[in-house]
This record gives sequence, structure tokens and C-alpha cells, in this order.
Amino acid sequence: MKVLVVEDEPGLVSVISRGLTTAGMEVSVAADGNMGLDMALNHQFDVIILDIMLPGMNGIQVCKEIRKQNDTVAILMLTALSSTENVVTGLNSGADDYLAKPFKFAELEARIRTLARRSRAVNAPKSVVSIAGLEVDTLSKTAKRYGKNINLTATEYHLLEYFVKNQNMVLSRIQILENVWDIDFNMGTNVVDVYVNYLRKKIDNGYDIKLIHTVFGMGYMFKENTPDEASN
Repeated sequence: MKVLVVEDEPGLVSVISRGLTTAGMEVSVAADGNMGLDMALNHQFDVIILDIMLPGMNGIQVCKEIRKQNDTVAILMLTALSSTENVVTGLNSGADDYLAKPFKFAELEARIRTLARRSRAVNAPKSVVSIAGLEVDTLSKTAKRYGKNINLTATEYHLLEYFVKNQNMVLSRIQILENVWDIDFNMGTNVVDVYVNYLRKKIDNGYDIKLIHTVFGMGYMFKENTPDEASN
């Protein structure tokens, strides 16, 4: 875990750096607001510990500037200004948490780890795409509809994944060939139509809501229809 400490008290910086490093974290330090902002914007950190009373640019300003360009990094305000008004100001500037000095190091470490977990959860790529009861997991390369597993060949899965990643778009046979089979279009092949039919039988047959639709003269579209719409 990478942590940036923006703090101008050398003694406190030493304590925090030593403790977090011992806890297995990678710690960087900035002694003033301007340096802290530069480091925050030009390097990647999991958590930023930010004092309010800083030389140059104060912590509130630094926090606001960070949030203009990065709304995902976790920011913990660490300051002696502990009144309700100060806390509200800090949180409204974009901080995720607020810890008043003096503090116990164990609490600081716990809050850092909690913020990092929240940040990872928010920023984690969503592996499951869902539409009309169909769930496609792009990590496990599996699919199911209304909880029923769908057995797909590798090619059928790649075709389905291409469809779900391009919902509501008309996809020509050329596009499908180039992206699923990685080959140039051959006017004499009907491989796309064959595999679309294979896929339809596995994900659409037996369900009122159809997902694969023919756009005549153009190709196919993957979208949710209503039960009373004519299926193609």
C-alpha cells in the first residue's frame, strides 16, 4: 500500500513514517502543501494523510485541488483543528475521514487500512455484466441466465462477450469477424450467422425477452426487448 504523508512537523512525520513502514506500507512525505499537491497529482497513492495547517497551500486547498483531478484516492485529514466546524469543512473539501491530534497510532493505521479497502472496492473493475437475467462474468469467462449455467464453447463465449460489451449498437458481420475471430471479412463465409444461431439457442430460446436481434441488411444488435416486441 502506498501512502503519502503531507505534514510539516518533523517529529510527527518520523513517528508516522516509521510506524507505517513497519506495518508494511510504502511511505512518501511532503513537508508543505505545494509539494504535497504536486506529489499527489503526479504519483499514484492508495491513501493521502493530509494536515490542514501547512506552509504554502493549506490542507483544505490541497484537498480541493486533488479532488478536481482525482476523485478516487482516499484522503485522511490529520490535524489539531478538531472542532465540529473544522471537521465539516475538511469533509466538505473532499476528505474521506478526519482524525484529530493527538491520536493513537493504532487508530491511524486502522483508519488507513479501512480507507484503502473502501477505495479498492469502489475502483475494482466490475467483472459481471448483467442484462435481462443474463450474467456474463468476464473474469471467469462464464455465463448464466436466471441462475442457470450456460455451457459455451470458447468461440461462443467470445462472441457473447463482444455483444455484451457493445450493447445497443448495430454490429456488422465485418466488425464481429474482426473482433471475435480476428480475421478480415470473407464474403463467402457465413461463420458469424452460424455462431449467432448457436448462441441464440443457448441464451434466448425459452425466454420471452430476447437479446440477440437481427438488423436486416446491417448485422446484429444485442439489447433487451420487451415480451410483446417481435423477436428477430
